[in-house]
Formats: sequence, C-alpha cells, structure tokens
Amino acid sequence: MKLSSKSFDHGGLIPGRCAFAVKAPKGHVRLSDNLNPELSWGGAPAGTRSFVLLCTDPDVPTRPEDVNKEDREVPLKLPRTTFVHWVMVDIAPTVNQIEEGACSRGVTAAGKREPTGPEGSRQGLNDYTQWFSGDPDMGGQWFGYDGPCPPWNDSVTHHYRFEILATDFERCPVDGAFTAAQVQAALEGHVLGSAAICGRYSLNPRIRLL
Repeated sequence: MKLSSKSFDHGGLIPGRCAFAVKAPKGHVRLSDNLNPELSWGGAPAGTRSFVLLCTDPDVPTRPEDVNKEDREVPLKLPRTTFVHWVMVDIAPTVNQIEEGACSRGVTAAGKREPTGPEGSRQGLNDYTQWFSGDPDMGGQWFGYDGPCPPWNDSVTHHYRFEILATDFERCPVDGAFTAAQVQAALEGHVLGSAAICGRYSLNPRIRLL
C-alpha cells in the first residue's frame, strides 16, 4: 500500500493551517485553522472491507513540570509518550482520498461533537480529551482530527505519523466514544496491509525547521 499527502511531503513540515496552533507575533502561540491534511492512498490488498485511519505523535513529554514554562525548555532526554490526534474507522473500501479540511476546520471549544467524514465512517476520541480534562472552557469529548500543538518550549521537534490500515472488518467492533487504543486492540489479526507517512512540527522559536 501507499499513502501520500498534497498538504505535506513525507518527512517534511506540516503546514500551520493543518495545526491546532501556530507561533504568534506576540506571546507564544495562537489557535490556527486546524484543517485536517489531504490524504490519498492506494494498493489495498484483495479482501479489504474497510480502512482505519490513525494520526499519532510519539514525542509528547511524559511529565508536565517543564511544559510551556518561561524559564526552561522541556529537556531532550525526557522520556516520551504517544498522543493520539485522530482515529477513524469504517472508511469504505471504495474511498481512497480525504480532502484537506473535509473533516476539520477550526478549533471547536470542548471538541467537535459530530465531525464530518466519508459516508459511513466513524471517528473516535483524540487525546485532547485528556489534555483539557477539567478545563472549564475546553474540557469535553474531542472527536475527530485536532492537529499539532507541541509545547512551545520543547527542545524536540515532534513527528506526526498518519497511517492507513486495510482491514477485513465491514464494521470495526468498537462503539460510542471509542479510543485509538480500543481500535488497535480490535484490529489484532484483522489488518491486511498498511501504509504511513510522517510530518514534522514545532512551536519552539529556537528551532528552525527546514
């Protein structure tokens, strides 16, 4: 299988319009257009009955003490964990493209309730649900795509992995406000093929991304 994007090159920079936040001329960051990137795929194996789409960032700090603090940077050596930005299931086998901005436009306080997507598809919770938990303005269930917003003082450039998986499921056996972890558990033994691309992003003004 092969996955590509018109929004960014594999290994290249994710554009600010596809991010949750961008660098601000005053202060540190401001909210951005939060458009989902364009994605196109092909070469699905015979027997594919649906696709699953995931977007994850494996570079997220495991401790919050240094995050977005004026007098320090999140250290390079800090252990990292994965943050889920998007999970979608039940994409029909006839679908091979998602246009830029088709599933996400702008930041919705407390999360999108019913994000748009290909007919018949379903979108689960991303990890902004946990990030904003307890916030009176932003707390809620964050469904669908919400883009990059790494700490503005992180010494690490973050990498965003978009992956399409061909499955033998007509309907993925998850329901309600499902998570990527639940989808990944359900997919065991049911993935026929996959493809991925990766983009980079940083909000640290010290880091020059080329």
